[in-house]
Amino acid sequence: MERNPKAVGYLLIGFSIALLAALSFIKIQLDGQASYLCAYFHEKSLETDCPVHKANSVWTAISWALTTAFGIDFLVFVLGVYIAFFYKPFPMEHKKDFKQIDFSRLDDEERKVYELVKSKNGSAYQTDLIKETSFSKVKVTRVLDRLEAKDILERKRRGMTNIIVLK
Repeated sequence: MERNPKAVGYLLIGFSIALLAALSFIKIQLDGQASYLCAYFHEKSLETDCPVHKANSVWTAISWALTTAFGIDFLVFVLGVYIAFFYKPFPMEHKKDFKQIDFSRLDDEERKVYELVKSKNGSAYQTDLIKETSFSKVKVTRVLDRLEAKDILERKRRGMTNIIVLK
């Protein structure tokens, strides 16, 4: 599957615009409710502090939550613009020129493993070689031992498996 950063960027921009519309709608509804509640409270009471304007009210928490949501939406929008218009992926450098090999020195099993690793841009996990060649673990290990002794490839330990790299 090929990655397309521009599509991801456009997707983030579209998502942030939709989120902005939803947050704006919520903000307008809450402001309307707060205005109505404040007017109703002042009409019925002589106190000057309505529930909307009290410092420890639920309305303050909702206001902070909405402000945070708008901030996150802005960051998503900026990230989308960056990815869509300015992001340049690092070029993947693949070693194309591998060591010249005398194929007459290789048997069929060695040639099969060599060609498989070469087709994967010169590196492959040993577990993948076992799966794709349908050789046993022992057989793949012995073939790799022979190829390593002929200075064609090298094994590097990576966790529970080896990565095979052509020279």
